[in-house]
Amino acid sequence: MRVLVAEDDASVSAALAAVLGRADHACLRVARGSDVLLQHRDVELVLLDLGLEDMDGLEVARHLRTRSRASILAVSADGSEDRKVLALEGAADDFLTKPF
Repeated sequence: MRVLVAEDDASVSAALAAVLGRADHACLRVARGSDVLLQHRDVELVLLDLGLEDMDGLEVARHLRTRSRASILAVSADGSEDRKVLALEGAADDFLTKPF
C-alpha cells in the first residue's frame, strides 16, 4: 500500500514511515498541508496530522476528499470528543489520538 504521512514532527514522521516500511508499505512523508494537496496522487491512505504548520488539518482533509479516493486517518494529540467529531464529520475516515 502507498501511504502519505503528513506530520510536521520529523521524529514522529520518521517513526511512522519506519513502522509502515517494515510492513512493506511505501511511504511518502510531507510536513505541510499544501504538500499533501500537491502529492496525494497514487496513495491509498493519508495519515494526516491535524496540527500542520501551514494549514488546519481539517481544511486539508476537506480539500483532499474532493480530489482523492484515498482513506484519511486523522491524527491529533487533541483526543477530545469534539475534535474527533469535527474530524469525522469533516472528511476523515477514522481518528487516532497521539501518543500511539
